[in-house]
Order: sequence, then C-alpha cells, then structure tokens
Amino acid sequence: MISVKSAFRVAAFIALAFASLLGIDRVAAAEGFPFGMEMTLDAARLPGSKRVPDLDIGDHGEVVLELWCKGGKGQFSVAGNTVIFVAGAIEDRACPPNKAQLDDELVAALTEATTWKRQGDYVSFIGSKTLKFRLNTN
Repeated sequence: MISVKSAFRVAAFIALAFASLLGIDRVAAAEGFPFGMEMTLDAARLPGSKRVPDLDIGDHGEVVLELWCKGGKGQFSVAGNTVIFVAGAIEDRACPPNKAQLDDELVAALTEATTWKRQGDYVSFIGSKTLKFRLNTN
C-alpha cells in the first residue's frame, strides 16, 4: 500500500510537471509571430523628425505601415520562421527625397526578408538586410 507521504510526493511531482508544461506553452506562445500587435523600428529618430517607422500588424497578417514619411498597407504571411511580406499601396506624402529613399529601402528590405525571429520584445526580419523592431507592449 502506498503511504500518504508517497502519494503526496507523486501528486506534487505531477503538479510540478504539469505547471512546467503550461509554462513552456506560454513561452512558446509569447515567442510566436506578433499578430495583432504594433512594433517600432529599432532605430534613432532622424534629425528634425519626430517619427520612427512602425508596423501595426492585424490578426490575419494585414499591416499598416507608418514609415519615415510615407505610409501604406501590406500583408504578412508566416509559416514557421518563414515570412513573406507583400507591400500594398504606399502613399507618397510629398516627402523630402532623403526620407522617400529611406522609406523605399525599408519597404524593399521587408519585401526581401525570408525569415523572422523573435527574442522577447524584439522581432527581426532577415533577408539581404536585417530589420529589428521592438514590440509596443505599453
């Protein structure tokens, strides 16, 4: 017959194992692609500018881009660590040439990204150039 002490130890072990599994699931979910979240490019502001590019990603991968000057829409498709970004209409807001060029380069780098990774509150899109964004977790 199993003693009460042994039964308690077995129950405690099972509870600890179950809690550990739940913790792993929460970590895995927290490290998933940030659908339904907003993120800001990990970059300093340009001199004389208050803006830093950000992406507002919807639950189904639709994205609203606010760049250095331009703005627009696009779509992310994600499978595992593979990512595809397709730019939609980008609104030219009579941007100065330097900001327009930076915006075009940023959209091109997102389009060329083939993989992504998440490390805590940071998401990187990796292609010919790596773009690092910080999740806005207020």
